[in-house]
Amino acid sequence: MFPFFKSKKKKNTNKNEKKQSFETVAKTAGKSADFKEAHYKNPFTGSEFSLFFITTLIDPKILQEDVLPSLLSKEFHSIDDLVTLVPILDIQISKKEEDIEQKLFNGYTLLKMNSGQSFAFIATKNELGREVSQPEVEFTVVGPKEAFVENLSDNINLVRRKLPIKELVVDEMNIGSMTHTRVALVYLDGLADKANVEIVKNRLQAIDFDQIMDSSFIEQIIADNNYSPFPQLLDSERPDRVASVLAEGKIGIMVDGSPHVLIGPTTLVEFFSAYEDYFLNFSIASFFRLVRVFAVAFSVLITPVYVAALTYHYELIPKDLTATLVTSRQEVPLPPILEALFLELTIELLREAGARLPTKVGQTIGIVGGIVIGTASVEAGITSNVLLILVALAALASFTTPVYRMSNTIRILRFPFLLFAQLWGLLGIVFCFCLLMGHLLQLTSLGRPILAPIYPPRLKDLRDSLIRLPFNLQTMRPQFLRTQKPLRFQESDKKKKKKDIDE
Repeated sequence: MFPFFKSKKKKNTNKNEKKQSFETVAKTAGKSADFKEAHYKNPFTGSEFSLFFITTLIDPKILQEDVLPSLLSKEFHSIDDLVTLVPILDIQISKKEEDIEQKLFNGYTLLKMNSGQSFAFIATKNELGREVSQPEVEFTVVGPKEAFVENLSDNINLVRRKLPIKELVVDEMNIGSMTHTRVALVYLDGLADKANVEIVKNRLQAIDFDQIMDSSFIEQIIADNNYSPFPQLLDSERPDRVASVLAEGKIGIMVDGSPHVLIGPTTLVEFFSAYEDYFLNFSIASFFRLVRVFAVAFSVLITPVYVAALTYHYELIPKDLTATLVTSRQEVPLPPILEALFLELTIELLREAGARLPTKVGQTIGIVGGIVIGTASVEAGITSNVLLILVALAALASFTTPVYRMSNTIRILRFPFLLFAQLWGLLGIVFCFCLLMGHLLQLTSLGRPILAPIYPPRLKDLRDSLIRLPFNLQTMRPQFLRTQKPLRFQESDKKKKKKDIDE
């Protein structure tokens, strides 16, 4: 099920094979123009030492203003004096030569004394990255306007500002035999289920892949079902949303270099819930959620129902609508299935073209291309104007999905429904729906049912699912998470406090 996983024994064996001596690392890295080594002699104590670093990874000001003056001072006698002399917190002294490659290529300066076998790794990394900006994918009109960036330390800072408590645990590890990417497992100790934490930690530690460039790599590797088109971990770029789900008992996975944080275990309902719903009145938020669910059903089923009705079930079409359909299709030589596939593929081409081209050009292509191609296909008699309207509405409805990964899945789902509608009409649509439900019933997120709280039914969890009830009624954390503290607050205590305030 997890093709990139391997046993711990094998993993340790590979680590031993990767051990390299200092001379080997220096010889290989010396082929690169940005690898430098400098030799010095302390004029006061006579101690000789060498510095090795990658010029494109370090900050030269730190090296020249903080490190070198201390190394060339009267107080520097041995490598053990570094901690007290150099004004840098991250200084590591080690004799393990297998650490050299990882530290050197992560922005550390290597100090090697001419006498002795110890090495010193001094943090001189040049921190480059963009500043915290507004969310681009999960933008909201109301609420905070902060989004994660590519720097892992900054992302952890954003979450800690939302949850300034000692229970917030950050467990870091390096994943990727080539990239050694920093990955942080984030959860609340004493609240998150220990079994969930162990599952995620074991899966992360068992990853055997050479490069981890983004959190999406992690999501695909540790997913319960790698062959499912449905995402099994929710990704978010909003610190407030991540802090909120951590307070529910969920687990976050942060990856250095990725502005998106993975959240799990998750449910299918969460992919249709925007975090802005919690900033609005519960009645308005519930209405918007139901609109999204209807939009998804409409986007997937409207075109297959059109094909099924015109191919097998003419009697289902109202008499008043029959004349309109006949008029719109009287000059169309193609059967409904080819007509629908032509328009669906055209919409997908326009989406891809708009996404891959530069922003301004992509918007122009999407708008002008849709109008020109749609009008020309109707006038040329390739498609009917009724189907053109339905396909356009279906494409518009698919955009209401708040999570981009799920919107891609919705785009793909309508094609198998189209094929089954052509084969067996409405019976084919029902059969395809049964296959879809069978797949979702056995699909899990970190071992938890993805259809919860609908199946298995959790009546208390329905308070924040397809609809959202007021906060004073959401006294319990989600039951499917099996948190160590399922109770959020006592409703009786809240009523008593409110009564005392009113009096």
